[in-house]
Amino acid sequence: MIHWGIIGTGYIAGRFAASLKNESRSTLAAVSSRSQAKAEEFAKKFDAEKFYAGHDLLLADEKIDAVYIALPHALHKEFSIKALKAGKAVLCEKPATLSFSEMEEIAAIARAEKILFMEAMKPRFVPLYQKIKSARAEIGEIISVETSLCNLMELTGKTYHTQQGQGGALLDVGIYCASWLDDFLGEFTGVKKVTTKIESGVDFYVDAELDFGGKLGKLECAFDRKKPRQAILNGARGKIIIDELHRPQEMTINDKKISAPYEVDDFFGEINHFVNCLESGKTESEIMPLNSSLNCAKILDIIRKNF
Repeated sequence: MIHWGIIGTGYIAGRFAASLKNESRSTLAAVSSRSQAKAEEFAKKFDAEKFYAGHDLLLADEKIDAVYIALPHALHKEFSIKALKAGKAVLCEKPATLSFSEMEEIAAIARAEKILFMEAMKPRFVPLYQKIKSARAEIGEIISVETSLCNLMELTGKTYHTQQGQGGALLDVGIYCASWLDDFLGEFTGVKKVTTKIESGVDFYVDAELDFGGKLGKLECAFDRKKPRQAILNGARGKIIIDELHRPQEMTINDKKISAPYEVDDFFGEINHFVNCLESGKTESEIMPLNSSLNCAKILDIIRKNF
């Protein structure tokens, strides 16, 4: 049995905890929050065995095997490193870090300590994703990949989404786009063009054309507009259009529609895979390896330098 700790008690942490109940080899051992009341409330709602008012207290719990980090972006690096040094396997919500250099530091520690670290890139673990991989032969060699994840969001009150440094569309939703480009185009080699809309130092819209060894990758993301949220794989003999690229369940291959519903929900696949890795003694995922997180962080870093 894998004893999990959840660091953070926000909306995403709740969705993760609800999905974790469906993983038969896992149990929620503890949850932590800055607030004693929030930690206790979350623990009662999701049947956690313990709750802590302080994330360091959770990491000191020797019973915990793995942690899910569901904190604001700026805290991911700090608590990922603390967890790894405490001997806990880490599943960290995306984006794993704010920068390539931060991801390099985490990767180095994970490899040195020989402890599993994985960025929680949910689309790679849903049933449709493997169907996409299998269908690549139908469209021939991939020439370009277009990704767009634009949301019209009401961002009012205190939210990390609009805070300089850790906010912005690129980090929050552009990371999903970067993951598709990394997996289907490979090593990122440079920027062709970047268009942005910046408000109070925070990117609300980004449209980037990128080079992947001579192949074109397009990354579009936004907080201020609504568009079809798609990944399009353009091949020599056709294309695959994936709807809702961050939570994909349907695709069209050369006018043929294919569906693949979730086994449970959009969190379950990554949880199940992570537990499989732990049980088999793996220190790195073959589906979302450290090099993918490094490449994705590099993509976002270089785009930001062209704002």
